[in-house]
Amino acid sequence: MRGTFKLSEFRPGQQQVIESIVAHRDTVAIMPTGAGKSLCYQLPALHLPGTTVVVSPLISLMKDQTDKLNELGVWARQINSTVPERDVAATLEAVRAGSIDFVFATPERLENADLVAALKETRIDLFVVDEAHCLSEWGHDFRPAFLNLGAAVKALGSPPVLALTATATERVLEDVVRLLGLRNPAVLNLGVFRPNLHYRVHHTATDTAKEQRLVRLLRDTTGNGLVYVATVKHCESVSRTLEAEGLTVASYHGGLAARTRRETQDRFMAGELKAIVATNAFGMGIDKADIRFVVHYDMPGSLEAYYQESGRAGRDGDPAECILLYRVEDRRTHQFFMGGKYPGADDIVAVRDALLALGAADAPATLPEVQAQATGVAKTKIRSVLAMMKELGLVRELRGSRFRLVGDTVDGSRIEEVALLYTSRKEADRDKLQRMASYAQSADCRWKLLLEYFNETDGVEPCGTCDNCLQPAEQRLAPPVDRDRPAFLPRQ
Repeated sequence: MRGTFKLSEFRPGQQQVIESIVAHRDTVAIMPTGAGKSLCYQLPALHLPGTTVVVSPLISLMKDQTDKLNELGVWARQINSTVPERDVAATLEAVRAGSIDFVFATPERLENADLVAALKETRIDLFVVDEAHCLSEWGHDFRPAFLNLGAAVKALGSPPVLALTATATERVLEDVVRLLGLRNPAVLNLGVFRPNLHYRVHHTATDTAKEQRLVRLLRDTTGNGLVYVATVKHCESVSRTLEAEGLTVASYHGGLAARTRRETQDRFMAGELKAIVATNAFGMGIDKADIRFVVHYDMPGSLEAYYQESGRAGRDGDPAECILLYRVEDRRTHQFFMGGKYPGADDIVAVRDALLALGAADAPATLPEVQAQATGVAKTKIRSVLAMMKELGLVRELRGSRFRLVGDTVDGSRIEEVALLYTSRKEADRDKLQRMASYAQSADCRWKLLLEYFNETDGVEPCGTCDNCLQPAEQRLAPPVDRDRPAFLPRQ
């Protein structure tokens, strides 16, 4: 720890997590942003004899961690869509030779047979899933590859698993343990409260008012930070508005070229930008401790997402502002997304029919074969339907993302069962959105609302630093007092 990482002592909770890993125990660590989650796998991995696989949902996270480890003289490589194939091939060769300490990969790459085959030729001492809440929140949505991570762990000989996240409700924790196949895991929860984060909500009546408020906030707030938006369209328009006002900003979203994203991230890390305007494609695991503000231009879809994203501020422990610009109409964006988020009955029937047409009851069908057969259904939705059918015991998933039907058909009642599961998930999403809106409209202490949501209710006191604590609702709503008149007038 002193020699490689130049650290003299552990932060709270780090030592317990590391000791659990060194004891070869499956571990779930729920640690607030800034608590030093990365060291929890980086330090023990250097004491263990083999290679550590780190699954990261975002390329920006991977690049950041890989760069920092290489600077420390630790052999780390990343495999994702931005890495040229010749570099991927060189990395796989080094993996087979056992000369790499860390391999960072996206969940989608863990579905690649070549990568899994290379990893099987070396000793895997630890399998890390960073931002593990994504298993539950994204697995049945736009990143279904998360649902295959449990199969990847088995394929690699079931090494010890470390699941890391800043938040986990009971339901998310259950999903993580089940989907990764964790065996009697140690669950270490350090809580979510961070007293240096000061939460505020500004209500805006129109988009123009929201833009004007954002400009003022960026001009009045010292340091640099993040502005989160819900869509690529907003990302571009808000960036243009801020640039027109003379502010040094850049946009970051999944539609930009990899080189552009990388250059923007480097400029931000170097402190050259006042702010990055980003979709949620940016931020997880970014090791920039002095982010002084996180503004949500659009309301997130859940308090989990809001805490995760706002928590990227103030990792150095100094005060930081977490501001939500709230407009009632913001809910419509999320309601629109929900409408097309989950597969419908027609999609489920199409996947069932594709499996039957491919003879999957007799011989397993590959994922690309099912996707080619089920025309008219989005590829991510096909993967999601297969995962749900697997959960209900309707299909078995074999190595290499191959699927075999259990039995020679799937009748209407079982199709309805799959559809009902998606309906329950949609209702859960609506409830999360309602809780997020309630937070924005509440007069209670912001931290109290967050802690209650994450079931941390013991000894909760008002934080004293959020907008509602500093100026309670009765003060904000009271009519202005005319100092030249008495406080009250007697009855006539």
